[in-house]
Amino acid sequence: MFPYAGSVWIEIGCVGAQQEENSMGVMFKDSSGGRHSMSKSSRSAAVRKLQCGEVMEVPHMLDANASVSKVIHVMTENNWDHLFLVDEYLLPVGRVHAVDLLKMVDLKRVNRDMAWAEAVPALQCVSTPPLSVKENTPLLKAVVLLLTHDLNQLAVVDEEGALIGMVGVGTAARHLPRFIL
Repeated sequence: MFPYAGSVWIEIGCVGAQQEENSMGVMFKDSSGGRHSMSKSSRSAAVRKLQCGEVMEVPHMLDANASVSKVIHVMTENNWDHLFLVDEYLLPVGRVHAVDLLKMVDLKRVNRDMAWAEAVPALQCVSTPPLSVKENTPLLKAVVLLLTHDLNQLAVVDEEGALIGMVGVGTAARHLPRFIL
């Protein structure tokens, strides 16, 4: 089983605070039931401290030795638009996106025959190694990388470089609005 960091409550301001959103901005309810809103400077400080390891999702991964056919099957079965190819040490060696697979299938198709996909290793779909960030990388920095390189996901790796999670535009969309509103 692959490691996974589930959702983490980020405590900002006071111990035991739970987030509550309203039209006026972000409100927090402390453990005593009192409410207070975060100032602009405290929201700014809090968003800069938010790290990828706190909000990462379970990575979509497959063994780098898998065939193109296996990649297509796994992506279709799980309704994924991408996956990371990893070696035996869980080091990410590539990232395959569904669009890249469609292009490859269209180029190599011969009379609708897909037999070639069993023999072709998935690594042939990879043109460059995947970009990755460490667990302690600020989420804002990861978002800048996503936007700069026009990506949807980044690999999150531990200190040894093993894939332990992923962050993407969806992750940012779920976690950053509480600091901007």
